[in-house]
Amino acid sequence: MLRVLGVDPGLTRCGVGIVEVAPNRRARLVHVTVVRTPADMALEQRLLRIAEGIAAEIDEHAPDAVAVERVFAQANVRTVMGTAQAAGLALHAAAARRLPVGLHTPSEVKAAVTGYGNADKRQVQTMIARVLGLDEAPKPADAADALALAVCHAWRLGSPDAVGTRPTNLTPAQRAWRDAQGGTVDSPLARAAAAAARSPRGSSAPSVAGRRLGA
Repeated sequence: MLRVLGVDPGLTRCGVGIVEVAPNRRARLVHVTVVRTPADMALEQRLLRIAEGIAAEIDEHAPDAVAVERVFAQANVRTVMGTAQAAGLALHAAAARRLPVGLHTPSEVKAAVTGYGNADKRQVQTMIARVLGLDEAPKPADAADALALAVCHAWRLGSPDAVGTRPTNLTPAQRAWRDAQGGTVDSPLARAAAAAARSPRGSSAPSVAGRRLGA
């Protein structure tokens, strides 16, 4: 089983989700939480709280790899700066523990989980719940995004041959991702996943307290 910790960086809400993925790409929830900081807290204290939260999750759950959302330009400079600062904290925490890191764009993650690179947050929440076998969609969206990042990275680490030969073992999104990797199907889902696979890469009702496997 491959254990991956995903981080959806943010200054107000930083999602952290851990999943375990089997060789056949079956995924299950280990833990998910959201590290929150109030807007009226001093910036350095907000960053410290986020850094401590991410470090605590890594140390407790001992992931094999870390996945972080790749920060891209936004119209709101303050928002993108906060996101980049939180992402840097996640990268530092992983590097300090010599853990491999993967950076993934939102479109890449959406294509991996839903088969469609322009899926909205509600679709991501719904599909990640199905992938992980949860009774309800993870909330808030930051938690679902962190889990989606972890699943995306775990699937990207595997090869098409590791998926298995029984189609019934896979969800529709997983089959689309497998087919896109193997170049065997020409469909909208496969084309979206294939486009995400070609994009550049880096060198359950959860709460603040978090949700654990079997909880």
